[in-house]
Amino acid sequence: MRLAGLQPNDTVHRQVVPYMEADLGPLPILRHDLKNPKRIAILRYLSPMQAPKTPVESSPENKGSFTDIPDQGWIARQAPARLRPYLRLARLDRPIGTWLLLWPCWWSLAMASSGASSGISSGISDGLPSGWLLAAFAVGALVMRGAGCAWNDITDRDFDGQVERTRTRPIPSGEISIGQAGAFMVLLALIGLNILLRFNSFALWVGVMSLAPVVIYPFMKRITWWPQVFLGLAFNWGALLGWAAVRGELSLAPILLYLGGIAWTLGYDTIYAHQDKVDDALIGIKSSARKLGANTRPMLWLFYSLAIILFGVAGWAAELGPLFLAGLAAAALQLAWQAGKVNIDDPADCLVKFRSNTWFGWLVFGGALLG
Repeated sequence: MRLAGLQPNDTVHRQVVPYMEADLGPLPILRHDLKNPKRIAILRYLSPMQAPKTPVESSPENKGSFTDIPDQGWIARQAPARLRPYLRLARLDRPIGTWLLLWPCWWSLAMASSGASSGISSGISDGLPSGWLLAAFAVGALVMRGAGCAWNDITDRDFDGQVERTRTRPIPSGEISIGQAGAFMVLLALIGLNILLRFNSFALWVGVMSLAPVVIYPFMKRITWWPQVFLGLAFNWGALLGWAAVRGELSLAPILLYLGGIAWTLGYDTIYAHQDKVDDALIGIKSSARKLGANTRPMLWLFYSLAIILFGVAGWAAELGPLFLAGLAAAALQLAWQAGKVNIDDPADCLVKFRSNTWFGWLVFGGALLG
């Protein structure tokens, strides 16, 4: 076997792991250490018996930086033991996903309210979104993100067990069964439906249609190099729903906001996917990170530039004032920092840049309110 990146005198560092004997013997699966390409570690042993059952960490230096470790965070310290697997399944200890789902909703609410003059809906109050709608979308984003994570983990349970970052999640680790996860998912979805039923009938149907991209997203990584596009379709649906909840209709502004959100998601989720690119290559999972490889940085500039342009035109279509552009300019600087500084070969740095999109969301939201 030829090991790319090794020179004749380089040392190969390996981890010693136990395995079950089989007739054909174990087959070592090797991977590069992301921080030192000349170091190789054994990820796991595969044999006809598929032993051992638990993958081996590939790089001790990365431990804790990007692995979903179950014994850290407020859930482990404060939550009742029986609830911990379900709270982790809903990613309540990792709020960034909820923020990323919520921001398009709040942006749309702010744009629809501040640009409204016809009084179409009670969701408009002195040019600001109503507190009820802001709270309803916040709770909805929390529970629907949890339901989406449960669905994703159910469909990806076999893959998650083979990826270093995800192998300790509740389903692949055996903490909860598929049936228990499914029941929890339904419970969260019913809470979301209860909120949706409080909106106008047009918004209700817009919300129901959001289920289509949510359902298909987990399967896209099996068939396309661009599953991030489908994540964008699902995660930015709130740009349409927020406008519909305020105005009872859709127009050019929310559609442009939605398209801009998809471009934004392409950027931040490509950064996120670089955490798993080595494991994904071993098990055959596709992603924009693997597809773009060393060309990631120029494509990040393209994705983020497109997002800012579309957001700007959406603000114009919503008749926002010049202060919106000031907020958007500050947000553009935040994205420029991500694209210019991210180290795609450092999982910890990828996670930092990914999480920083919370600040981007606040800047766009503030600009929309000021507009």
